[in-house]
Order: sequence, then structure tokens, then C-alpha cells
Amino acid sequence: MTRNEAFLEIGQQRRGSFFQRVAQAITQWSGSTSAFLLALGTVLVWAITGPIFKYSEDWQLVINTGTTIVTFLMVFLIQRGQNKDSLVLHLKLNELIAATKGASNRLINAQDFTEEEIVLLHQFYCLLAEKAKKDNDLGLTHTVEEAEENHAEKLEHQRT
Repeated sequence: MTRNEAFLEIGQQRRGSFFQRVAQAITQWSGSTSAFLLALGTVLVWAITGPIFKYSEDWQLVINTGTTIVTFLMVFLIQRGQNKDSLVLHLKLNELIAATKGASNRLINAQDFTEEEIVLLHQFYCLLAEKAKKDNDLGLTHTVEEAEENHAEKLEHQRT
């Protein structure tokens, strides 16, 4: 199966489980104006009923319990959405890296690297930036290897 056929097959598959569809719908709705107005209306109704219930502990407990439950559930839905968005962003970046001629493929799936590997890569790119500064041409190199080759060529040329 070719890559394009695999992408086509993925696109034709069902759009996820029942939970995935419900979670996505709730996540999208919770960021809407309607959701905000509902929350605002709920708080206003609660505040207006304060004198009726003589601002009792039960009256306060209603809003505290309600907001705690909603917040607790929303944290998980928001995190789920963030995880999905992050993974999709990584996939798009991986595709760009893989499709770019001359790009360093070492960054594909960089999100899976250990902290030590990330620090090492950061040091490589700091080296690339330093070499680019010395060359006074930021567009001259695209990878650490190219920067080292260009720098070595310049040094050799200066010696002759």
C-alpha cells in the first residue's frame, strides 16, 4: 500500500469512537459564546437566589460543588484536546521535515527524545548559529553538517 493510499484509507475510516466524538463536541461547545452565557446565567441565578436562601451554607455549597465538578471534568477534556493537538502538530512538522530536501531527519519524532538528547540537539543548533554568525550569512547553511563543511572550507581558503 502506498503512502497516499494509506492516507486515503485513514480519511475514510470512521471519525473515532463514541467517546471521542462526544468529547470533541463538548470541547468545541465549551469554548463557545453559548457556553459562556450559560455559565454567566447560572452564576447570576445563583447570586440572585442568595437572599431567598439567606446566603446559607447550602446555597454556597451548590455553586462550589457545581463549579468543582465542572472544572474537574473539563481539565481532563482540555488535556485530551491538547494531547491530540500536540500530536497532530508533531505529525505535520515531521511531514515537513521528511519532505524538505536537505533537512536534517534527526528531528523527526523529536517529541520522543530524552531530555539529554534534546539538550544535545540544542547544543548542535547553538553551534550552527555561532557558525552562521561567523559567516555573516544566516541563509548559507541549513544543518550542522553543512555549517561545519562551509566553515572548514572557509578556513582552508584563508590558509591558502
